[in-house]
Amino acid sequence: MNFERQIAAAKRDRVLLQAGGALRDNDLPTAETLLRTRLKQRPTDVAAIRMMAELAARIGRLGDAENLLRRAVELAPAFSAARANLATVLYKLNRPVEAIAELDRIAAEGAANPSHSSLKAAALGRIGGHNEALELYSELIGRFPDQPKLWMSYGHILKTVGRLDDGIAAYRRALEVQPTLGEVWWSLANLKTVAFSAGDVAAMERALDDTELTSADRFHLHFALGKALEDAGEAAGAFGHYAEGNRLRGAEMDYDPGVISDHVERSIALFTPDFFSARGGGCARGDPIFIVGLPRAGSTLIEQILSSHPEVEGTTELPDIPTLARRLGGRKRASERSLYPEILAELDPDELRALGEEYLERAQVQRSTDRPLFIDKLPNNWAHVGFIRLILPSARIIDARRHPLACGFSNFKQHFARGQGFTYDLADLGRYYRDYVTLMRHFDAVIPGHVHRVIHEELVDDPEREIRAMLDYLGLPFDARCLTFHENRRAVRTPSAEQVRRPISRAGLDQWRAFAPWLGPLEAALGEVLHDWRH
Repeated sequence: MNFERQIAAAKRDRVLLQAGGALRDNDLPTAETLLRTRLKQRPTDVAAIRMMAELAARIGRLGDAENLLRRAVELAPAFSAARANLATVLYKLNRPVEAIAELDRIAAEGAANPSHSSLKAAALGRIGGHNEALELYSELIGRFPDQPKLWMSYGHILKTVGRLDDGIAAYRRALEVQPTLGEVWWSLANLKTVAFSAGDVAAMERALDDTELTSADRFHLHFALGKALEDAGEAAGAFGHYAEGNRLRGAEMDYDPGVISDHVERSIALFTPDFFSARGGGCARGDPIFIVGLPRAGSTLIEQILSSHPEVEGTTELPDIPTLARRLGGRKRASERSLYPEILAELDPDELRALGEEYLERAQVQRSTDRPLFIDKLPNNWAHVGFIRLILPSARIIDARRHPLACGFSNFKQHFARGQGFTYDLADLGRYYRDYVTLMRHFDAVIPGHVHRVIHEELVDDPEREIRAMLDYLGLPFDARCLTFHENRRAVRTPSAEQVRRPISRAGLDQWRAFAPWLGPLEAALGEVLHDWRH
């Protein structure tokens, strides 16, 4: 058997390529052994390099995969399959601009295919190129009308730009082709405005009976059925589906709550008043407005309100602050501590300024107007407030906060496409919320007034008062358009997209109360923060 056939046989082995594509470290594939032997003998074999990169990507070593693929295209610039793999890896690494550049090079060389167009459309969606993405998806659907995932992706973009009815129709078309596609059922549920019929519920339950259903389809269906039963007032049944969806999804996550707690303790030790007073530097520009907190705490509503002001541009949840932090921390083994945030004490003013300028340069790709201010609403940036303060001392930071049981349960019933591993267990949610409040209280003490807090319930009760307070903090004049934010037709890429296209309502504030009997682990993990969470 020649080398290529050996590799093909290894890749067909279900032990090597498990459902879902994730390989465990203790299940090292025969393919890897074959590839290492091959590359030892022929280190410039680009086909073997590409296959090794594929294996690296499948077990989550995306950085290694990128390095291997760059080596392959360096050796063979016309190797379009390797370049397409590189574009996929770059997309997964949240570097869509670079992914598009690789895809455009493939197209320029006349080697493009429909899968490349689909990936380019997805990458365009991440950087706000929605019109071009819509054109690509429309063309692809015309050529391949029976591809359900194309219809699903098309629906995602339509939803993002506010074409809700068209988006729902695209999702429904995907389900006509493949009724068991759980992600589409969840996409409908995630609109928060679709009322599932009894026929829909029956169809989802039939899909769960399919023994060939993938794990991803199964947990998506459980989340969708939870939403359907919650809307029908069946709290016990709904919670059962939410719990099972979280159990299945959580089993795929590698989340350690101690990592966040450790980061908070180390940040509190590092970021003292003396630490900040002894340091200058950073980039003086005050363009960014960071909205931080937990997901499902009202950050999209705040973004929609502020981006209705003529001096503020809304973008999306930018990955750039965590990316810079990870780079500073370096690549450490699991048994070792990251250098971050302690490494910040070693940076001089010029280095801090360069990091601030790099952030602004990275964020520029998401900007499409000349408004002086822009919003980065990645909630997880609460863990990097000290870093932001150092590299962008003039940036504004808004802490979006919501009742811990309301926020916690809203996260528990939400499936996130990427990250947010703390949301799949109620105790993890409570601990994460407690850590977040602990660190934000610390910054309130050491850099008082630097962070402006918005309590979601108070914003709902008295929008004008809270909006005026936010604008005062930002140094902006009041603009009545902020009160009619729901008329703002900008693209919104978060689960709250359709909610913020309607006037403020109290409808969702108390939904968690019907599920109070099952929230004991969340309450216990919150501790005293449950009763003192506003400050």
